[in-house]
Amino acid sequence: MRVFEDQGHRRGTVVKGRLLPVLAVVAALFALWYVAVVPMNIREVLSSAEREGAVVTPSSAVERQQVGRIALVFMNLEHIGPSWSSDRSRLPSPHQVAREIWASTWDEEVNSRRGIVQTGSLSNRSLIHHGIITLSATVVGFLIGAGLGVLLAIGIVHNRAMDMSVMPWAIVSQTIPIVAIAPMIIVVLNAAGVQGLLPKAIISAYLSFFPVVVGMVKGLRTPDAMQLDQMKTWSAGQGAVLWKLRLPASVPYLFASLKIAIAASLVGTIVGELPVQRGGLGARMLAGSYYGNTEQIWAALFAAALMAAVLIWAVGWIERRTMRAMGGQP
Repeated sequence: MRVFEDQGHRRGTVVKGRLLPVLAVVAALFALWYVAVVPMNIREVLSSAEREGAVVTPSSAVERQQVGRIALVFMNLEHIGPSWSSDRSRLPSPHQVAREIWASTWDEEVNSRRGIVQTGSLSNRSLIHHGIITLSATVVGFLIGAGLGVLLAIGIVHNRAMDMSVMPWAIVSQTIPIVAIAPMIIVVLNAAGVQGLLPKAIISAYLSFFPVVVGMVKGLRTPDAMQLDQMKTWSAGQGAVLWKLRLPASVPYLFASLKIAIAASLVGTIVGELPVQRGGLGARMLAGSYYGNTEQIWAALFAAALMAAVLIWAVGWIERRTMRAMGGQP
């Protein structure tokens, strides 16, 4: 019994030691966020106060434009309260973003006439609905990009012509800004009758395949000359060397690349949703920018960040199970 108590105490100490620094950093970021809200929104707050008859400094809107935001804050300390609850804020407060997330998820689905409780399907105004659209294209694009990356890496390692030709082109492809190429891909595919999830998945795959190629090439070349010679003494062909030596050696490099690729895949999907505007977190952000709804933009950003964290955790979970099955350290 004492052994179990000691183990539980040590486990609790480790969790506390990991959690407290994270919570401290999060608290500091939120405090900084609240501080930054005031100068970012001060001009709008003073204009609103002036319309309501309050005395502000300077009294003219033209004069206020010539004064820095921080200076305006110190000149009008009595008016900074509404900065944290402005309806048309340049930078919304954390509690405003939290309220928007709640309204566009639980409240929209449970209490709205368009929600899943009333209609049996997700509301097209729900953050959950748009998140699922983004997640679907991200996963499909990631699978396409990862599969293509692994195949290209195998070809590069086993074929010198591919190494000299494909790898430079793969590097060059990543120098093209995705914001520039995404609308072109969408337009061309729409002209060919390809719409919906696939165009966004292709853009997602475009960003995700490169990290996998680089990581897998490095991993497949990890076995040294002695290990390769040992395989030759056993009369192993290229297929056996690949399956029994190169691929197992490349697993740590593969999963490190997949974590980068899944995040890049999400970015590619969001960028691909901007010109389409048919749902997704990217379309949600763009709609918020059109109507000046910064809370909606930030809510979609937080949803994307949470989705990225979950996807990276999922890849890490698969990595731990894979390493454990291979007899390595979990």
